[in-house]
Amino acid sequence: MADPTPVEVQSFIAAGLQCETLQVEGDGRHFFATIVSSEFEGLNRVKRHQRVYQALGDRMREQIHALSMKTLTPTEYAAAPQDAT
Repeated sequence: MADPTPVEVQSFIAAGLQCETLQVEGDGRHFFATIVSSEFEGLNRVKRHQRVYQALGDRMREQIHALSMKTLTPTEYAAAPQDAT
């Protein structure tokens, strides 16, 4: 099985989680995602990550070897300083 691309990982997350903003970078084995979702309202960081893992399902164990993520609500995202990139 080929390693997934960042675009594929992004589509996997988007299929299982309503996202206002979703950006995924990576090299096929290690990924970093910025995920902004109103579904994160009222959830702590652990619960937010669990929600993303739920969206990824078995792919997290079988295809994606490492995923770092920043999970924000739309309000948190709007208040956060954005990277210049």
